[in-house]
Amino acid sequence: MLKVLEHIPAGLLSAAPAELATLLGGPTLIHLPGRRTPALFTSVLLHGNEDVGLLAVQQLLARYRERELPRALSIFIGNVAAARHGLRRLDAQPDYNRVWPGGVTRESPERQMMSEIVDNMRDRGVFASIDLHNNTGLNPHYGCVNRLDPSFLHLATLFSRTVVYFTEPPGVQSRAFADLCPAVTIECGKPGSPGSDTHAAEFLEAALHLSEFPQHPVAAHDIDLYHTVATVKVPDNIDFSFGPGPAALQFEPDLDHLNFRELAAGTRFARILSKASAPLHIPDASGGNRWQEFFTLADGNLVLRRPLMPSMLTLDQRIIRQDCLCYLMERLPMPGI
Repeated sequence: MLKVLEHIPAGLLSAAPAELATLLGGPTLIHLPGRRTPALFTSVLLHGNEDVGLLAVQQLLARYRERELPRALSIFIGNVAAARHGLRRLDAQPDYNRVWPGGVTRESPERQMMSEIVDNMRDRGVFASIDLHNNTGLNPHYGCVNRLDPSFLHLATLFSRTVVYFTEPPGVQSRAFADLCPAVTIECGKPGSPGSDTHAAEFLEAALHLSEFPQHPVAAHDIDLYHTVATVKVPDNIDFSFGPGPAALQFEPDLDHLNFRELAAGTRFARILSKASAPLHIPDASGGNRWQEFFTLADGNLVLRRPLMPSMLTLDQRIIRQDCLCYLMERLPMPGI
């Protein structure tokens, strides 16, 4: 399933995401030489509708068309089949960012491929890992880490002072690479948002120029650190809409404007028109539902039970069904401060 190359394929630097399935023939790992080793690893298009990683890599490689890269670079171009159709994933596919080692999904060709990539990079050695993403809601640019080590936080703040620490869901790329090197997931706003691909390309170039990571902590005034405390899903048996309508769960029509805002207890997320016992599903470690830890019902409204900050709120119903409605976060003090 995985193709491995040691050169830039003809046409890659100008190809649109929809053209990659034909150009590459499938998911592809490209190893390129540079002045320093080991390589910087970056993954793009793990979700086929998120093109910022491809555009950033194209910008970066165009800058170095006639020059040696500052550091070796390994690029994984992921779900080209979904990219052909502009979709996060095809209905018959697993999520390419849930099948990395450490996940709980069933065995599949995609899961085997991700294990092969991790093994390949472990054998070659890897300096750092950057997984590039867009999202569908109104979010700032921010970085995500799975460990609070100084090297991880320094890498994340090279992109943005806004950093999110998360440990769920399992099976994501950054968690798999965290055992090998400093690893971050980078969120670059909506596809096509002005300057997002340039920001991502500049971040990749800055990471390529690093010789090592500082071991001292990131200064508290240089970082806004949050941690994810819940993943919010809509149960499959609950129909929902944004704004008025016949749906049992009617979210606020501008719900995505609440992303990265510190919300007070009692903030309304939705109107409830049914007597569903659990309008939301917030899984715990054993698979139970802890939605009432974070939300409550008041006069037919679904409201926050305590102060929280959401991220990744989206109005895209397909994405909500395939992934989640949002994540809930709280501020996190800097380690050791």
